[in-house]
Amino acid sequence: MTLTEKINQDMKVAMRAKDKEKLGALRDIKAKLLNEATSGQGELDEAKENKVIIKLHKQRMDSYNVYVEQGREDLAETELFEAKIIEEYMPKMMAEEEVRALVIEQIEKVGATGPQDMGKVMGPLSKSLAGKADGKMISTLVKEELNK
Repeated sequence: MTLTEKINQDMKVAMRAKDKEKLGALRDIKAKLLNEATSGQGELDEAKENKVIIKLHKQRMDSYNVYVEQGREDLAETELFEAKIIEEYMPKMMAEEEVRALVIEQIEKVGATGPQDMGKVMGPLSKSLAGKADGKMISTLVKEELNK
């Protein structure tokens, strides 16, 4: 079952349950996926779907943080609710230890010796770990390992 099919199925369940908040969040996810599919990119593969889902989650969490800083608890609550719904469709992220092992492997593979070689390591890692690990975490681990 593809992600779009799963979302369609969950939308039907939410409609039957008259869960307007969840239905609204699911419709937003579906709209973003359809928008991505019709933007001339062709068929959405799993990697592109994951990228859209991760981006949506990040946007919700950023909005949540801004609303909390500004004291808008009503809006923050809505954003957090939608972020939790989106989390259900996010790919399982790799643990830090797994990513660190791949970083060390890539450093050895390209023969990186210091921080000046960060680009050689980050390029291939970013492509291979897209949707599986947070880019910020990858970058931090690469910096740590290259500075040893």
